[in-house]
Amino acid sequence: MPHDHALLLDRRRLLMGMTALSVMAAAAPVRASAADEARIESLIRAMTLEEKAGQLTIMPDLSRAGAFANANPTQVAERNEILDQVRQGEVGALFNGVGSEGARELQRIAVEESRLKIPLLFGADIIHGYKTVFPIPLGETASFEPELAERTARYAAIEASAAGLHWTFAPMVDVARDQRWGRVAEGAGEDVHLGCVFAAARVKGFQGPNLLADDSMLACPKHFAAYGAVTGGMDYASADIPESTLREVHLPPFVAAFEAGAVTTMSAFNDIEGIPASANRRLMTDILRGEMGFDGFVVSDYTADMELIAHGYAADAPDAAQKALWSGVDMSMTSGYYRDHVPALVRAGRLDEAVVDEAVRRILRIKALIGLFDNPYRSLDPAREAAGAAPADIRALGRESGAKSIVLLKNEGDLLPLSRDRKLALIGPFGPDEDNLFGPWAWLGGKENVISLEAGLRAAGADLTVVKGSDVEAPIAGGIEAAVAAARAADVVLLAIGETQNMSGEAQSRTDIVVPAAQQALAEAVAATGKPVVVLLRHGRALALEGAVRDAPAILATWFLGSEMGHSVADVVFGDYAPAARLPVSFPQASGQQPYFYNQRRTGRPQIDPNQAEYKARYREVTHAPLYPFGHGLTYTTFAYGPVRLSADTLRGEGSVTVTARLTNTGARAGEEVAQLYIHDRVASRTRPVRELKGFRKIRLEPGQSAEVSFTLSRSDLAFVGPDLDWIVEPGEFDVWIAPSAVAGEPVTLTVV
Repeated sequence: MPHDHALLLDRRRLLMGMTALSVMAAAAPVRASAADEARIESLIRAMTLEEKAGQLTIMPDLSRAGAFANANPTQVAERNEILDQVRQGEVGALFNGVGSEGARELQRIAVEESRLKIPLLFGADIIHGYKTVFPIPLGETASFEPELAERTARYAAIEASAAGLHWTFAPMVDVARDQRWGRVAEGAGEDVHLGCVFAAARVKGFQGPNLLADDSMLACPKHFAAYGAVTGGMDYASADIPESTLREVHLPPFVAAFEAGAVTTMSAFNDIEGIPASANRRLMTDILRGEMGFDGFVVSDYTADMELIAHGYAADAPDAAQKALWSGVDMSMTSGYYRDHVPALVRAGRLDEAVVDEAVRRILRIKALIGLFDNPYRSLDPAREAAGAAPADIRALGRESGAKSIVLLKNEGDLLPLSRDRKLALIGPFGPDEDNLFGPWAWLGGKENVISLEAGLRAAGADLTVVKGSDVEAPIAGGIEAAVAAARAADVVLLAIGETQNMSGEAQSRTDIVVPAAQQALAEAVAATGKPVVVLLRHGRALALEGAVRDAPAILATWFLGSEMGHSVADVVFGDYAPAARLPVSFPQASGQQPYFYNQRRTGRPQIDPNQAEYKARYREVTHAPLYPFGHGLTYTTFAYGPVRLSADTLRGEGSVTVTARLTNTGARAGEEVAQLYIHDRVASRTRPVRELKGFRKIRLEPGQSAEVSFTLSRSDLAFVGPDLDWIVEPGEFDVWIAPSAVAGEPVTLTVV
């Protein structure tokens, strides 16, 4: 069946429901049962200020046995301190500890030895898998299959919840438009619509159909808000954006996540217009709660409340705690500032106790929502953990998701797929490597059964010679000579190059997003042999490809694919699976083009003709075009798009228009194509992006087969944030495309009256 995502989200609520200066009421109020509400109010009345502050505190879990296999005296002291804090009611949640047996003991202390017997909430960074690691979220988004993301998140939750976890700090839903930012790897790329669809899918996957189930994990979309807009792509920097951009680009994926059922969210490190997000009352209370209707709780990012001091926004620790809690950040992570300072702030009259009570109420409601008051030991079953709670086919899903995430960027002369009787040279630091398969944020992944490129290719029957040639960022003595010899003896070279997993993720911003120099030199030497080269690019962001890498006849964007990476790549290389992924980010021609994204606003001097260089919006060295555009991806067949047709040339009132094109497989083998619906508002009261994605369909066709691909455009699809920050639709002409990428296709004109 084709997958139709044009209307997956209710755009009327997402867009037209937004009032002046508002986003929308995105989420139904979070309410526990009447019995739980009464219990919560009774607890709040009975709590001391210190116990209230404890519920507002989450600390690293230094107590579970898995973290103390080689415990030293300092670790033992830290463990005992955590246990005592639980007994005293000084902590309400713990994170990044695993093991259900240890969690049961912690929970036993909380519900039997603490005064008020309030259960603990256990969280962890389960971003793209637990023991079984799936592709990084950016790579998985390339599948353009949100159902796939929902499935991998579901399986990750099943595995992780068996280890005693209730809550994951995922998905990251930041729209990221500067590939220098390391955390691009954790999200869904540069497009708002794609980000919304995948945010909803991942929330549904983590949480499952029933929050009371043992294998359900609370999702926590992050980082609220605009963390993907950090200046210069530098982690933790300011987000210097107008409010229209905040509302049009960075808030909608959170709306989608909340509509999908997320009841927690995490505050961002960055400031917006000089006010740190983690102390921004207008953002955290007026917009998030008042306009968006979010009624769950907000947890700070790691020490984000503490960092208000370094920002220069808070004078000291008590000031930071007061400002963060008053702004709407309910739970403090790691700093201990709420635990240490909130009681004194209330007693000194610097913080209203009603603010504290409301934050406690929100947290207790979520604990009730997942059943902890009635069943504090839910998800804490050592027998389930020992039995291996994940479904038996989880490795097959890892392999499938990896293959579906690989983007075929280039394939001159139909070099790919390869036949198994060709003699191959696997050259590059990532050929035999088993340490850089997972990507960032997979620190709990099981490394005992990972499949390297070499292992995957050999298992597929490859006639293979393996030579590293260089390290990732340094040459190897004699490495290039050995690589050249191997290349000359082979029919085809598979060049496994790119980034380590530690070059992507948090705190891994790069000034120059290129293949490291040592590997580039290796590529140049191998290419000089004249043997055909297939580049197997490993990366957590779009890269600016140069020289022999850029000029290679075939290039596969393989990201970090997780536990089954070698099998997934082999499936694509040998044609057992025809690549069908598409780029969720634009590949630039040069690093200096950043920030670069397809849906930029047109300037007064756009470079439409690449041969026009003078006095156009471009750099001296390159045209204002991507190397590979958003939405681009090839497969092992070809597709032809017929003319775009509209059911009506004019859109009136609250009606809709059907947009259709005929798609034909013109090649010799079956394949999947991702047809993408784009619009452009030609004249508006605020300049509009050159294109905006509004829907996509992934459809499989046999050789010679054709199919009609249709989308529905309604008035809400054409809305934007106007000069007065209202969501509006203005009359006028719109260009409409159904195309294979953000730069392809011929538009038709739709008139809105």
